Amino acid sequence: MDRRDLRGVHGLRRPLAVAADALLAAFLAPRCAACADPLERPTGGPVCESCWARVEAIRPPFCVVCGGVLMSWRALGEAADSCPTCRRRPSLVDSSRSAGLYEGSLRNIVHAFKYDGRRTLAPRLGALMRDAGRDLLSSAACAVPVPLHPWRRFRRGFNQAADLAGSLDLPVVHALWRSRATAPQTGLTASGRRRNVRGAFSNSPLLGDRVRSSLLVDRIVVLVDDVRTTGATLDACARVLKDAGAAEVRALTVAFAAPPDTGDQRLETRETETA
Repeated sequence: MDRRDLRGVHGLRRPLAVAADALLAAFLAPRCAACADPLERPTGGPVCESCWARVEAIRPPFCVVCGGVLMSWRALGEAADSCPTCRRRPSLVDSSRSAGLYEGSLRNIVHAFKYDGRRTLAPRLGALMRDAGRDLLSSAACAVPVPLHPWRRFRRGFNQAADLAGSLDLPVVHALWRSRATAPQTGLTASGRRRNVRGAFSNSPLLGDRVRSSLLVDRIVVLVDDVRTTGATLDACARVLKDAGAAEVRALTVAFAAPPDTGDQRLETRETETA
């Protein structure tokens, strides 16, 4: 098939997609997984373009350690690029980014992905993460997803962090093992969350020595999860990775949720159970 033939094939895709969308909308009437409005383009995925457009991205200035929004540009100096919480409690995660704030449209999209099993959302969520974490990913050796406990993984059918990691254009290394089932993080204070995940992670027994030496030891690792709240889970995972020889641990998540200590009652939902 020559180039003219290929142009003809590509030219057919748009009218075929329009026809398919019209048929699906007319006969199946699928609704957006985030807002429940009728989908105008069902072939484009389970979330409408209006919901994607309403995702509130995190823009500078933000804390380089946790990725949270800073209230304003600060005076130049040692504290210019980090928030009071990160200055007060040093983290084992060296730097973090999140694609957007865990509210509104993004919260609904993450919920559909994580709890309703809409796994086709992972590539587009991954694209948001790649855009937000471009500098974190540029020199990294691999992406390490935060693991679920095997029983929770069995019940859910997939690990959402692993799906996201697979969309970041990095080798995915399952270096961690959730060795202890933990209570949901929902409703716990920041200190309670840290106690809850303390000792919950270990090196994966399935990680081969060759992969460990080539992609983990003395390398920059990007830890991947869906939502960051207090960072307790990420910090617990970073401890294991650094004990295993990682030179630097960065964290990349889809969303950043305000810590529960701020009194934001919107966080008292099941979506932050692993944050």
